[in-house]
Order: sequence, then C-alpha cells, then structure tokens
Amino acid sequence: MPCPYNSHSDFSFQIFSISAFSLMHPSPRNTGWLEVICGPMFSGKTEELIRRLTRAQIAKQKVEIFKPRIDARYATTEIVSHSRLAIPSRLVDNPWEILELAREAEVVGVDEAQFLGLDLVPVVQQLADDGKRVICAGLDTDYRGLPFEPIPQLLCVAEYIDKTLAICMQCGNPAKHTQRLVESTERILVGQYDSYEPRCRKCFVPPQPAPPSAEQLALTINKKR
Repeated sequence: MPCPYNSHSDFSFQIFSISAFSLMHPSPRNTGWLEVICGPMFSGKTEELIRRLTRAQIAKQKVEIFKPRIDARYATTEIVSHSRLAIPSRLVDNPWEILELAREAEVVGVDEAQFLGLDLVPVVQQLADDGKRVICAGLDTDYRGLPFEPIPQLLCVAEYIDKTLAICMQCGNPAKHTQRLVESTERILVGQYDSYEPRCRKCFVPPQPAPPSAEQLALTINKKR
C-alpha cells in the first residue's frame, strides 16, 4: 500500500506524545530536572526541543543549547529541524564541555543526544543537580531497531519523558522505527531523507547480519576440532 503522505514534510509534524508535563505532575520548583524527547527520525523531536527552548527564551531565562560536532547536516551554529525550524546552538566534541559552557545557564538543551555517548548521563545529572532544567532530544533506537545509548540510560534518570512517533512511509501507520535506505553497517551514519525513512513495526525491515568472512569461518572450524 503506498503511503498516503506525499511529501517528507507531512510526517515530520505528526507527534504522538506520552508526557507527564500536561497530565499529572506540576513543574518542579526550586530544583533542577531532566526532560527527554525521544523517538525515530522525522518524528518532530527537534521541533519540540526548539519549541521548549524558545519559550524559555521568551520567559527571559538564560538558555544554552548544544549539539554534537558530527551533526552538520543543515548548519554548524544552529539546531535545525527537518522542517527547517532553527535556533542558535554551540558545537561540542564531548559532553564534558557542556558543564563549563552551561555554567551560567538556567535551561540547557541538547539535540542529537545519541551521538554524545554514555558520558552525557553524568553530565546532565550534574546539571540537573545544580538546579538547571535540562532538555535532551535524540533517537531511542538505531537503524537495527536496538536501543541507542545513551537515550535508554537518560530515560531512567529523567523526570519527564516524551515519546514521539513519525508516520510510516510505507503504510501511513504511526512509525517508531528508523529504516536505513543505504548500504552501511556503521551504527552512526548521519543522513537525511535520502538515507532514512520512518517505518512502523510491521513495515520495518531489520538489516540482515553480514555473512562471516573466510577468516571467521576458519576460526570457527578450528575451534570445533
């Protein structure tokens, strides 16, 4: 069945959210906290991050925004969503730089958190313990459909979690997977519409494991002898 959505911009706005913010719990007072926005590509994660950070700026709060240096798809000095919403940001090579750069901030935003590794977890914990509001956005699963660190670890320590879904480009159902469209076994492969598309559980096709090399076969045979 062809997808009923004719352009990539259609599915980047569709967000299904399970959020504690608007349901049971009031916003904390006199303490820091961590918010995590996660989901597949093209599900509106960066748009939601930009929305929250923009509101904080309107409220005259001191805001610092970061993204990993590896993500230079649309701009090097801005966080940019696939629908071209943008907000100024700083590039970092590792999470520990954020502690110093965000020293005076009240609100800290981090986009593409999956590219910053497990060291991001103690960094955001320290920021929140210091009384800052920290908002992280990133992919919760990789192109294989497996958990993408450090998002699972961040979910465990966050006060607020939003799970965003895209629209499956094959059938139009809510999509939780990111389907890689190009040949590569690299876990981190920065790309856009030509490299990835959102897929639902039914339409997602996990990559097949690569066949063993001659050397690997020889080692296996020798071990069995």
